[in-house]
Amino acid sequence: MNLRDIHIPVMLERCVELLAPALDKPGAVYVDGTLGMGGHAEAFLERFPQARLVGLDRDPNALRIAGERLAPFADRVTLVHTVYDGIRDALDAAGIERADAILYDLGVSSLQLDEAERGFAYAQDAPLDMRMDPTGGITAADVLATYGEGDLRRIFERYGEEKLAGRYARAIIQARAEAPIDRSGRLVDILQDATPAAVKNAGHPAKRVFQALRIEVNGELAALERAIPAALDALAVGGRIVVLSYQSLEDRFVKRLFAEATASTSPQGLPVELPEHAARFRLLVRGAEQASEDEAARNPRAKPVRLRAIEKLREVS
Repeated sequence: MNLRDIHIPVMLERCVELLAPALDKPGAVYVDGTLGMGGHAEAFLERFPQARLVGLDRDPNALRIAGERLAPFADRVTLVHTVYDGIRDALDAAGIERADAILYDLGVSSLQLDEAERGFAYAQDAPLDMRMDPTGGITAADVLATYGEGDLRRIFERYGEEKLAGRYARAIIQARAEAPIDRSGRLVDILQDATPAAVKNAGHPAKRVFQALRIEVNGELAALERAIPAALDALAVGGRIVVLSYQSLEDRFVKRLFAEATASTSPQGLPVELPEHAARFRLLVRGAEQASEDEAARNPRAKPVRLRAIEKLREVS
């Protein structure tokens, strides 16, 4: 298996360009908060021979594959089995106080999508698992079997932004009374049957429901809500963070946190901004950047990406 063929890191050159100023020095620490199969990490280790990697992932299989891929750099690599909000504990365990560069490549990984038996993809019939860490926690089948109609509607609306959330929730409650919904193929059939003919051509009816279930099963937004502030705190002055988001919920959340971090805290009416109220961070890109048309054509998984980046200017006074 050639990982370079099956796993193409999204917006790699732009990530390198943005993080390079923080890494081009002896002893620099690069944290890959969503290591996956190690594509981004491998490139950074190759290009910055003085940098050390702390790689985080909740998926043991991803850590195994990344470990094999990064074996040539083993003396500069620390891999940690944890969710990406565990960055502070991971750095402490490695004896590191501050990170110089941090990358979060959010969402489901290529590895998880390509392993049909894990149930992430609605295009293939498989057990409804969807756990990024298959060693514990509830599955998507558990959610469908135990959540009430109101809770199902809530997660479909909130995490999938699904307009037919109520209709789909009712259909699932009715269907599970007849037999458990434990395979993706059956869930897709239920959703298709519940979709009005007038909107059946407006995208696959399972796309947003599967996204919502995946986010619920893995607690993705809750983890992100903890991860970004923890990463900002763990960053050294002059350090940089790049976040790649693939859905509007994630991107809006990152945008809000970055806006708060780059705002002055000076009280209104002061004629001069006091140093202790100056912004602790500055944005490195205007708005959110997208992959180029060429990259999106080469790598379809880059099409929805939104990149945001920030630099730390000072510690808290």
